[in-house]
Amino acid sequence: MQNNTKKHPKGLYLLFFTELWERYSYYGMRSLLVLYLTVAYISGGLGMDDATALRIYGLYTGLVYFTPLIGGYLTDRFIGLQRAITIGGITMACGDFTVFATHSKTGLYIGLLLLIIGNGFFKPNISTLVGELYPKNDKRKDAAFTIFYMGINIGAFFAPLIAGYLAETLFFSKDANGIEHWGFQWAFLASSIGMIIGQIIYSALGKKYLGDIGKKPLRQGLEKESKAPSQPLTPAEKKRTWAIIIITCFVVFFWAGFEQAGSSFTLYTQKFVDRTVFGFKVPVSWFQSINPVFIIILAPILSAIWSKLSNSKRGDIKMTTKMGIGMILLGIGFLVLIPAVLQTGSDESNIPVKANLLFIVFTYFLHTLGELFLSPVGLSLVSKVSPVKLASLLMGVWLFSSSVANFVAGQLAALTESLGYLEIFLVIGAAAIVLGLVLLSISRKLVAMMESR
Repeated sequence: MQNNTKKHPKGLYLLFFTELWERYSYYGMRSLLVLYLTVAYISGGLGMDDATALRIYGLYTGLVYFTPLIGGYLTDRFIGLQRAITIGGITMACGDFTVFATHSKTGLYIGLLLLIIGNGFFKPNISTLVGELYPKNDKRKDAAFTIFYMGINIGAFFAPLIAGYLAETLFFSKDANGIEHWGFQWAFLASSIGMIIGQIIYSALGKKYLGDIGKKPLRQGLEKESKAPSQPLTPAEKKRTWAIIIITCFVVFFWAGFEQAGSSFTLYTQKFVDRTVFGFKVPVSWFQSINPVFIIILAPILSAIWSKLSNSKRGDIKMTTKMGIGMILLGIGFLVLIPAVLQTGSDESNIPVKANLLFIVFTYFLHTLGELFLSPVGLSLVSKVSPVKLASLLMGVWLFSSSVANFVAGQLAALTESLGYLEIFLVIGAAAIVLGLVLLSISRKLVAMMESR
């Protein structure tokens, strides 16, 4: 019996592998989308102007975070977790394949729509299914999600490397007239094949390792429990709810800045950063593998620090304080780029000198550190503090904040074309630091609201 309590069910590793391929598909598209939109049509792209491309990127990533609300709702009531993951995975594979097979704006829009819909069914439900593998108060759950989170980051790490190698190196060429030809379509095909491989293995082994878990809609099991009359929120519950909403407003701005990684940072890196290392030109998309690498390195270190602090006399740092520090780290990351932009300017037709790639690497380092101070802490905060009757709704609001943030990120990135990189990076960086200081200043008040009982 003791052996069973220590070992994780094999279904966890099946879901780990399935999620890895989904993240490979998402981050592969994320790393190349702005490049694909802006590279000339004759060179394998769609030849859009930067501002339009950045807005499309923001719209795509925003909707990717919005549709899980709809997909989760439908799955809870009508579909069941296992079937929803299959529907989502197949739809996403079709989306990647559509972009591969059609070198056109119409094909791109159809492909992105399929990816957005597929993600809505896949993303929220595979995480829920991980939780369903364990009894309600099983102590292995936290460790299980840590293992699962590693699958996310492994997929996020390899996707830009493989996609970038296929599009920018292996299938990249110049013809006799000096015209460049990128291999975007082969990167999109690789993502589609990856999703298909993940779904084949998931479907083949699902019955053996998942059994009947997640086959029926979760709502069916809750119908009887929900017949009790609904009670209004207590004053303490209202305070906790307002505290979560206030913190969520800060988080929207954090992700709006953080998500410049796939938009304005991508274009700045492509045009203004010296990417040559020992004679090898580093593909632009490879820079988006820096974040998951730093997460894999830094997450265990910070986890150990939080654990040590929690066992000390003073106790761990308050959640809101950590989040305020995360905002400030984001802002400092933008300010690191200011000396680089002062060197390079924002006019791609007149670049006096290209920036050292260590500027962008150090910015990603600070942004990843900020993410680790803010994101896992925020998820934990919402799950712990939310009133029971609003737990699902407030988690939905938290996830929806990422959707809003991505829309905002696309609009901010688009302004770099009219205002310049210096102005946008400076404004975002300064605003993040100011908001971080504001959050620190009201930290005690928010903690008091969240501890209301």
